[in-house]
Amino acid sequence: MVKRLSKGDLIFTCIVYVFLIVFTISILFPLIYVITTSFAPVRDYYTRGFFLLPSSWTLEAYQYLLHNPGFISAFKSSVIITAVGTVINITLTSLMAYGLSESWIKGRSVVNFLILFTMLFSGGLIPSYLVVDALGLIDTYWALWLPVAIAPFNVIVMRSFFAALPYELKESARIDGCGEWRMLARIILPLAKPAIATFTLFYLVGNWNTYFSAVIYLNNDSKWPLQVFLRQMLILNDDKIGQLNEMIYSYTPAARMAAILITALPLLIIYPFLQKYFNKGMLVGSVKG
Repeated sequence: MVKRLSKGDLIFTCIVYVFLIVFTISILFPLIYVITTSFAPVRDYYTRGFFLLPSSWTLEAYQYLLHNPGFISAFKSSVIITAVGTVINITLTSLMAYGLSESWIKGRSVVNFLILFTMLFSGGLIPSYLVVDALGLIDTYWALWLPVAIAPFNVIVMRSFFAALPYELKESARIDGCGEWRMLARIILPLAKPAIATFTLFYLVGNWNTYFSAVIYLNNDSKWPLQVFLRQMLILNDDKIGQLNEMIYSYTPAARMAAILITALPLLIIYPFLQKYFNKGMLVGSVKG
């Protein structure tokens, strides 16, 4: 039996649907504009003004970027920074969180206090730069990786994740002769896939969007990531040219929009592969009563 809505409920439902439609359009509108603009010919910007659909579809902007040595170099730098940085981040975070989750580790409370302390107080930009400079890391990718190798908040959450694992599971593995490293690789980490996938995505996004640290620590423009390259493009007017890697290029609105889409594409591709782990149960089938 279908329940009929009252007049008040019907009005409220209509208002909700209208609000959701308007909200969805407000979100999709900028995305649609960026996509269509990237496929528009240059003449549309000078003859039509604002538009949503181009007069003709062209791949000139994408061809221009793919043949632009500056963009290719920045893309490679971002891939290197993201891939290596994420591996360093998730490896060190997992190891530190697992060690701190074991109650028999001596000095665990002191390390936990230091982690919490770094969340509340920071040395600041100048001291951080002086430390990086003293270590000889200026103008190297290590200046982007080491200072943020471990995020305190992620360690705390993952530590709680590991600590929630049944003690009986670990004890039975030790009785069967399983060492700590083997247990971590074969038992603990497979059970922690939801947490690892979540923090891997966080680290991926953070490393891919690296901008401020790259501007501070990287003096060689051939090592600049995509975010810095995008800034070089976006701060230039249509009638100006930008110089990068000793080559001169003209950055049209279509090229800018195409660069934005290409920059966002890798994360859009990776996200669905990690999303499936988010809602999975951590201990499903791991312990039998």
